[in-house]
Amino acid sequence: MAAKKLHFKKIERFHSPRLSYKEKKEGDFVKSGDDNLFPQHLIRLYNQSSIHAAAVNASVEAIVGGGLTANEEWYLDRANKHGETWNDIFNKVAMDFKLHGSFALEIIWSLDRSKIAEVYHIDYSFIRAEEKNYRGLIPGYYINEDWKPFSRTTNEDTHYLPRFNKNTAHEQPNQIYVAQNYRPGQLYYALPDYNAALKVIELDTEIDNFHVNNIKNGLAPSVAITTFSNGDLEDVRAIEANLRENYGGSDNAGALIYMDVDSPENAPKIEPIPQNGADGYYNTINDLTTQKILTAHRITSPMMLGIKTEGQLGGRDEVIDAFLLWQNTVIAPMQRDILKCLEYLLEFNYPYIVLGVETKQLYDDGTVEEEVVTSVETTDAEDAQIN
Repeated sequence: MAAKKLHFKKIERFHSPRLSYKEKKEGDFVKSGDDNLFPQHLIRLYNQSSIHAAAVNASVEAIVGGGLTANEEWYLDRANKHGETWNDIFNKVAMDFKLHGSFALEIIWSLDRSKIAEVYHIDYSFIRAEEKNYRGLIPGYYINEDWKPFSRTTNEDTHYLPRFNKNTAHEQPNQIYVAQNYRPGQLYYALPDYNAALKVIELDTEIDNFHVNNIKNGLAPSVAITTFSNGDLEDVRAIEANLRENYGGSDNAGALIYMDVDSPENAPKIEPIPQNGADGYYNTINDLTTQKILTAHRITSPMMLGIKTEGQLGGRDEVIDAFLLWQNTVIAPMQRDILKCLEYLLEFNYPYIVLGVETKQLYDDGTVEEEVVTSVETTDAEDAQIN
């Protein structure tokens, strides 16, 4: 008798795709990510991860502080004819700078092209860069509120603005100013400071999804129910719908099961399914994920966000030390980067302007005082803008 052949096949595991921030010229513009939607993915993670959103919001609030100040406060009263002040622009810029690592502004020159008449914030996720010219400069940016996945061409909803350049203001009165810090390997688009933790932030959203689905499905599969009605497909679906309606979800937790059958032989068979300890595993992963996300944002103590860590004393001194480190090594440099750019633009109208940000400074002894963080020495255009 011939031996029975056994066939083995590898069952492929699911691999979560890594978010791509690859830059590639295809069609009319340079794509941001393989699907051209990397900025949109950053916004999705911000909206879906509670820990990440808390860290981003805390950073933005710290950057904005008490708002912009100037040696003449009226300099900041009007940014555009829609009634926005420079503090309104600053609030939006701070969010984009933290979330995307960059920000964009539309600059409209005056009729005589000697001053800046209006400034409008442009959502950084809306812009895509034109390919660099022979001088290594980006000529301009395409702007669209709804980029399509894997899009390669522009459409009638796409607008174009040339890069900010006072020398071309007469021919191009509407321009775009894009400010971003240097990032090795990135020629067109900035990356956020937490970029290395994107996988972990994605994991945080999946942990929440796991627990929500567990609750909605009655912590299934925890019970196996076998019926012996030998019914057709319609009967089986009716039984399944009845079970879901009466016993599924968190509202039916602890409900009693009542069944009426014509004989004991037809009674359904109900067997518990042993649990694999996934709850405990996900709780452990959740703690690890929280720590990694906070590390990416350079927040050394979870207590700064009101997160109590088990086994951690969380003394007052620890929180003060963590805040001082964060304020001086993370927030203050970001404030100076933004101030440098805004001051450069405002100098076209007010040559002697000095910008600052009102902040509450916490000291080692626990005292709090208001201070003004100012920009570093005013820089030239090429230092204040990287395109």
